[in-house]
Amino acid sequence: MELQDRLEELLGRGLGVAAVSYDSQEVLADFSRRRGVTFPLLADDDSAVITDFGILNTVAIEAQGPNGDHPDVVADVAKYVSVFGAGSNIVGTPYPGTFMLDGEGRVTARFFEEFYRERNTTANVMLRLGEGLSPIEAIEGETAHLKFTAYASDPAITVGTRFSVAVEIEPNPGMHLYAPGADELGYRVIGMSLAPVPHVRFEPVAFPASEIYHFEPLDEHVPVYQAPFTLLQEAVVSGEPGVEEALAEVDAVTFSGSLDYQACDDRLCYDPVSVPLSFTFEVDLLDRQRANR
Repeated sequence: MELQDRLEELLGRGLGVAAVSYDSQEVLADFSRRRGVTFPLLADDDSAVITDFGILNTVAIEAQGPNGDHPDVVADVAKYVSVFGAGSNIVGTPYPGTFMLDGEGRVTARFFEEFYRERNTTANVMLRLGEGLSPIEAIEGETAHLKFTAYASDPAITVGTRFSVAVEIEPNPGMHLYAPGADELGYRVIGMSLAPVPHVRFEPVAFPASEIYHFEPLDEHVPVYQAPFTLLQEAVVSGEPGVEEALAEVDAVTFSGSLDYQACDDRLCYDPVSVPLSFTFEVDLLDRQRANR
């Protein structure tokens, strides 16, 4: 489990970790022993806490009611409950997600998914909050215009993993790189391109806020980056039927792509550049898959 792998670092940052589940104490105790979990796993077997937090998944109950065969209900079951059907053993489950609480127990951020089998990793949540954890591996490089460090939020992926590839970029002194909006003036916006990967969906690249640069010779006002910044590319491993079996056939998945940009200084605009990037992820089978492999 990623939470366990990251536990020491999270605790070192003053963060506490606990997981709440509708499973019984016996089930959670067995799971924690098998997977070496040392942080609290809290049994909410009557779903009281889940209900109080407003995240009780009522779709399974609806599926067992008089409208269970309605196409809309069937579609909701596939999306919010289980691709294997809505049996009584999954009534009381929460919508899966992560809450961040401050020292007084107030919720400061929350991360939830549309599809029950897609889950943010701990490292991805921290990256989205601007508090990235230490990367396991990183690619460092430099060009005539910038320095960069590229890394993935997680070293391993599995069915439903929502994770990120990040590129930290430091423009060289006197250089600027173009931000979204500069393309309207004919400039090439910096970006990250990753080749398609089976069973993986790429979200749009997240760009930080830019600044306006005034190019006096042409009297242009253009959005640019001149100070260090980070690009974030989220990716999601599909949770649809058949993906488990496909991933069980491989030990690793490689993402290949490039960092693409155009740099300028106060006098010249340089030719566009594409820097190759490659990331390899281990495939970590789900608990059920391990038992069946």
